[in-house]
Amino acid sequence: MRPADLQHIGDELAIKWEDGSESFIALEKLRRCCPCAGCKGEVDIMGNVYKNPEQTLAPAAFKLTRILNVGTYAVQPVWADGHASGIYSFDYLRAL
Repeated sequence: MRPADLQHIGDELAIKWEDGSESFIALEKLRRCCPCAGCKGEVDIMGNVYKNPEQTLAPAAFKLTRILNVGTYAVQPVWADGHASGIYSFDYLRAL
């Protein structure tokens, strides 16, 4: 399912889906659920997860500066602290 509209409103990401339903995701949750390898880790062929040490996020980490489209399947948030490597598929956004 694809978003019909996606907007940054206050401290939430508001998504209206093609089926008419709506989702509101807190920006802090969106950032903490970043699916990039630096945040969630990488899995090797043996199934071992390699992850960066946990880091304290500054307030700028939860301020969204823009959202880029990635093809027709995902979006890529750009955060005020410079982090922009997370690609959120529409299915992943819907699950959040």
